[in-house]
Amino acid sequence: MTPHLGILGGGQLAQMLALAALPLGVRVTVLEPDAQAPARLCAAHRHAPYTDAAALQALAGCDAVTLEFENVPLAALAALEGRVPVRPGGELLSRSKHRAREKEALRAAEAGTAPFAVIEAGTDLEAALAAVGGQGILKTSELGYDGKGQARVSDAAALSAAWIGLGRVPCVLEGLVPFEREVSLAVARTADGRLASGPLIENVHRNGILRTSLYTGNAAGEGQARELAGQVAQAWGLEGLMTLEYFQLPDGRLLVNEVAPRVHNSGHLTQDGGGVSQFEAQVRAVLGLPLADWRPLHPCAMVNVVGVAAADGTPLEPDWAGIDALPGTHLHLYHKDWRAGRKLGHVNLVAPDEQTLRQRLAQLEALIP
Repeated sequence: MTPHLGILGGGQLAQMLALAALPLGVRVTVLEPDAQAPARLCAAHRHAPYTDAAALQALAGCDAVTLEFENVPLAALAALEGRVPVRPGGELLSRSKHRAREKEALRAAEAGTAPFAVIEAGTDLEAALAAVGGQGILKTSELGYDGKGQARVSDAAALSAAWIGLGRVPCVLEGLVPFEREVSLAVARTADGRLASGPLIENVHRNGILRTSLYTGNAAGEGQARELAGQVAQAWGLEGLMTLEYFQLPDGRLLVNEVAPRVHNSGHLTQDGGGVSQFEAQVRAVLGLPLADWRPLHPCAMVNVVGVAAADGTPLEPDWAGIDALPGTHLHLYHKDWRAGRKLGHVNLVAPDEQTLRQRLAQLEALIP
């Protein structure tokens, strides 16, 4: 019998999950309220709200359901509970989509984080600032991503203004840490407790959005990252795949910055580096298919294609011909309309060695605004 995977969400991640599922003989249905969902091009598309009873009934007929992103209503997962396995489940989603709960749960799993303080009301501001050392980054507890819903603050006046600017909603104030670089690693766990992990990837952000990811096979700290990821996966009862983003400190220690209960932008380079991709790993983990550690076979990198405008508002296009002419490039576009700040696609780059990879990555970045 052909396995059938349901996905809550129909954006580019669901599209890439579906494309990874098809060669495994897996049918895919996505539930997505956007009529122009990118995943509709390669999966059955239930065009309805996430909490639509008929659409959820259709997903309940799948062998398992997984998530494309965190902003799925918890009510949708609750409606599916007991009818079909949802991996990751509602409890883990509730934790990972709320920064305060996430950080508290990380601490409970004995994973280090940056200092933080929870802000629920204006009366919490003064104590929160003192608790994190007088400056930090204020982030909404829910819904913020790609640099949205956050502001850097350096004193009490800036904190008050930022909290008002964010709508006086519950927030987390994170203290600044002197990290040397940002890295990420995905971990997968099947329902029967089998663990596997992906590679450690180095990331660089621009304006709060991931700009580049790099895998060379020589990442210091991978053992520590794998141990921490497995620790959190076990403590949280993960079924499926999640990605941990870390700060790497000058002494080599890793602090967990954020957790995504799904495949992650930084892992896109696994599509073209050889071996199993992060998308195939999530499909395998969710459906209980054979699963082992996955990593690229060659040095590889990724550059995001984000909507960027000139001073007069005119969209700035990448040099498509130059990208195609650069050896080792693989273009992935998301079939989304242009909007400033919106992720429109990415370019993966594969090279025979680290030196060549870094040289070509610098060339590739110059071709993408």
